[in-house]
Amino acid sequence: MNNLLHTRLGRIIDSENQSILIGGLKGIEKESLRITTDGRIAHTPHPDELGSALTNRFITTDYSEALLEFVTPAFTHLWETLQCLCDIHNFVYDNIGDELLWATSMPCVVAGDDDVPIAHYGQSNVGKMKTVYRRGLGYRYSRKMQAISGVHFNYSMPEAFWPVYAGLEGYTGDIRSIIDDSYFALLRNFRRFGWIVLYLFGASPAICKSFLLNGDEEAETDLDELTPGTVYSPYATSLRMSDIGYKNKSQSSVNISVNSIDEYISDLMHAISTPNPAYKSIGVRVDGRYRQINANILQIENEYYGFIRPKRVARSGERPTRALQRSGVEYVEVRALDVSPIDPIGVNQNQLRFLEVFLIWCLLRESPPINEAEQSEVDHNQAEVARHGRDPDLALYCFGERRSLREWATEIISEMQKVCAVMDQAMGDSRFSDSLTIQKASIDDAALTPSARILEDLRSTGDSFYAFAMRMSQDYKQYFEDIADVDDPRMEQLKQEARSSLDMQREIEANDSISFETYLEQYFA
Repeated sequence: MNNLLHTRLGRIIDSENQSILIGGLKGIEKESLRITTDGRIAHTPHPDELGSALTNRFITTDYSEALLEFVTPAFTHLWETLQCLCDIHNFVYDNIGDELLWATSMPCVVAGDDDVPIAHYGQSNVGKMKTVYRRGLGYRYSRKMQAISGVHFNYSMPEAFWPVYAGLEGYTGDIRSIIDDSYFALLRNFRRFGWIVLYLFGASPAICKSFLLNGDEEAETDLDELTPGTVYSPYATSLRMSDIGYKNKSQSSVNISVNSIDEYISDLMHAISTPNPAYKSIGVRVDGRYRQINANILQIENEYYGFIRPKRVARSGERPTRALQRSGVEYVEVRALDVSPIDPIGVNQNQLRFLEVFLIWCLLRESPPINEAEQSEVDHNQAEVARHGRDPDLALYCFGERRSLREWATEIISEMQKVCAVMDQAMGDSRFSDSLTIQKASIDDAALTPSARILEDLRSTGDSFYAFAMRMSQDYKQYFEDIADVDDPRMEQLKQEARSSLDMQREIEANDSISFETYLEQYFA
């Protein structure tokens, strides 16, 4: 067991403050494509019944007008978070007519880039900027790439944790510093060990062949054909997080340090202010129309796709890096989860309980700085697990040496069990240990992982990826129609939010008093 983890848990137990690990805030952001009844991306506008994608707190859009994003508040109790996400699904299904929500991370049949409509947010400057940013993503990485969906898990340690933890660590400085340092220790360890999340929860081992088509030509790939129209990698866990998806070569040169908050901010600021020759050739404003916000390595901070990010709620018009500079880290955003087609809302309770323990384990464990050599190992491990995670012979790099994935994962689970024991004692039950036991079974038997179960379904039924995902999408539409409760108080809350968000967008547009060009200058000043 890691010595520092053992010491810190011992201090918590001896102080009889086990409850300081309980009650962290948990929120979810879940993306889903709106699709037609024949399994194509919907080209209808964002429904007015869902409110304004610009200002609705619960329902917005990501890259595409059809790519809905459901946002829960952060709750202390996990069941509240999941219930809220379920309620949002109910509300959306009640307001999208015959359309469905695609049940997987990798998209449905895509007939080229033009088949993916870019999201629109109205005529305000902030709305135009969001649309131009997305247009830039399309030029840089292709629109098809932006039709991929994911689940983001937002987590913050309990507020009561920090003063007690600082005291147990003998820390006498500004509490803000220990919070930032601790969260960045968590971020480093998540980079090191986050491959286990891909192994356990990856749910995109196969994709629709149309995703690889560029016009009539098929992109070169080493994927195999599983069923007609379906390609896959035999041991893949998450093609979404592989070179096929978000870890494509376009962002491979973007290196953002998590060794400290200052280095993180500095690297991001460099990326959003340094021109990129390839993006410069695209053009920024061509024939009077913006193609992208700028021609820099990153247009804005959010363009950097990391496994996990430090976050602070920004004020109106405030950039994410400025928010971090102002008040430090408020929470972390885990971005490694595929949408689970096995679950109606795309995620489940045991996944998130495991993630909560894993994040706390990452924070309490020793976490030295990551140098260039180790970062290469980290990138290699993530890529290997995404593509080959269930290969029984797979070995990963661990500080210069090769280790069996199964052996290393078993060791991680063993260390996490010590954290579970403390949390279970505080709760008076075994909920956290139980969630760990479920995941330990998937390490012992890779056939229990979501990726393996999906492939087994495809093999046993002979279905294509499209047919499988369409079947699940139709089943879940029926599921939410069956459990719908129009008298649920949250339905009224969501209706009111939709109405007020439309009013808020109109107010923002009416109050704009500067040109879009001036707005961009002031935003980046």
